[in-house]
Amino acid sequence: MPAGPSPTGGTDQPAVACGRAAARRIPAMKRRAVTSRMAPPARAPSQRQGVAPSESEIPRPGLPADADPRELDREVRKELLTLPKGLADLVGAHLVMVARVLDEDPQLALAHARFARSKASRVASVREAAGLAAYHAGEWSEALTELRAARRLGGDPGCLAVLADCERALGRPERALEIARSPEAGQLGTDEAVELRIVAAGARRDLGQFDAAVVALQGPDLDTAGQEPWRARLRYAYADNLLAAGREQDAIRWFLAAAEADVEETTDAAERAVALSERPAPE
Repeated sequence: MPAGPSPTGGTDQPAVACGRAAARRIPAMKRRAVTSRMAPPARAPSQRQGVAPSESEIPRPGLPADADPRELDREVRKELLTLPKGLADLVGAHLVMVARVLDEDPQLALAHARFARSKASRVASVREAAGLAAYHAGEWSEALTELRAARRLGGDPGCLAVLADCERALGRPERALEIARSPEAGQLGTDEAVELRIVAAGARRDLGQFDAAVVALQGPDLDTAGQEPWRARLRYAYADNLLAAGREQDAIRWFLAAAEADVEETTDAAERAVALSERPAPE
C-alpha cells in the first residue's frame, strides 16, 4: 500500500490487519488478518490525499461469471436486503470481487468498492469495504471518509487501527494517538487491540519518541506462551521498536520470539534476527 517504507525496508504495504469487521463481514478478506509488515516508522505524509470520484464519474468494473453474492457473510447479505433484489445481487457481486482481488490488485479492488458504494452508500458493510479497499490502495483520506461513514451507519468499533494508521499516513500521528486513547478502543477484541497498540507505537516513532514506542507495546501478552497470529505481530513490532531505540541485542531476542510464535511464517522475523546477529559489531 503506497505511503511509506515498511520496517523491513521493503515496498510499501498495508501496515495493519483489516480487523474484526472485515474478517467477519467479507470472509475472503480474512486471509489478510496477518501481514508481514508492522506499522511503518516515521513515514512522510502521503501525497494521495484526494477524495473519491463523484458517483457520476465511477465506471463499472467487469464482473466474472462466478462472482456470486452468496459467498458473502450472512450479515452482509442481510444488510443488502434493504436494496431491491437485482441491485442487492449486483452490489454483492462487486463486494465479492473486492475481497477476491484485494491481495493481488488493490486498485481493482478499490474500483469494485467504489462502484458498490455508488449504488448502496447507505449500507454500512459497503462503506466499510470501500474504506478498507481505499486503505489497501493507499488512498488515506478516502479510507478515513468511508470507514467513518461505516461506523456512523453501523456503530461497530472495529477498524480503529486502520483509522489510526491512515492518520499517521497523512502526517497526523497525534490524531492516531487520540484514537488509541479513545473510549472505543476499550471495546476491541484482543487482535484488534494489539493492532491499535502497534499503530500507536508507530505514531510515537513518528514523533521521535522511540523509548515511548517500546513502552507502548509492553505487557503480559508479550511473554505469555501462544501461537496466535496477533502474538507474532506484537513481538515483531516490539523487536522493531527496540531496534529503532538502539537496543539491538534485545531486538534480536524478540525477533526470535516472534519467529517462534509465527507458525504460519507470515513475518520475516527469523531472517531479521539472523541478519542482525551477523552484522559486524561497531568499532
